[in-house]
Amino acid sequence: MTSTRTRTELDQLINGVRAAVAVHADWAQTAQLVADALRDNLPTPDALTAEQRAGSPDGFRSHTLYIEPDGSFSINAVVWPPGSITPIHDHVTWCAFGVIQGVEHEELFDADLNLVGVNDNHVGDVSGFAPPGDIHRVHNTLDETAISIHVYGTDVSRIGSSVRRYYN
Repeated sequence: MTSTRTRTELDQLINGVRAAVAVHADWAQTAQLVADALRDNLPTPDALTAEQRAGSPDGFRSHTLYIEPDGSFSINAVVWPPGSITPIHDHVTWCAFGVIQGVEHEELFDADLNLVGVNDNHVGDVSGFAPPGDIHRVHNTLDETAISIHVYGTDVSRIGSSVRRYYN
């Protein structure tokens, strides 16, 4: 059952993302416009159901919150238990994310897989990026579960993942 708070916060986010996508900008600009919409409408953990805040003992877990009917974007909550880590990867499309609980440690890489940056993303931190230049790895290095909201420029449930490729 969806609470009124959940629906209101998610509806505000959906409307903001929809307006950003409607600009029909290139991927890099769209990622920034969507990041701005996410920053302005970042929900709280209370906007998620208990199931949507649940992690997995096997690593991070993604919960689909919304898919735009035309497939132009989807919104997911990603739950990062302590110690969970992604492989180094890039994406099939633009993406924006915002942290709503905990801290996500992010490592950024160039096309030759040289480490070019490190961020500790805290509650309220929002970022957007688009290929090329979107190679990264995310790791929860703390003892608290982290949760982030991700907006992808596609229906990730249809294609199975936002990841284009993994790197060794």
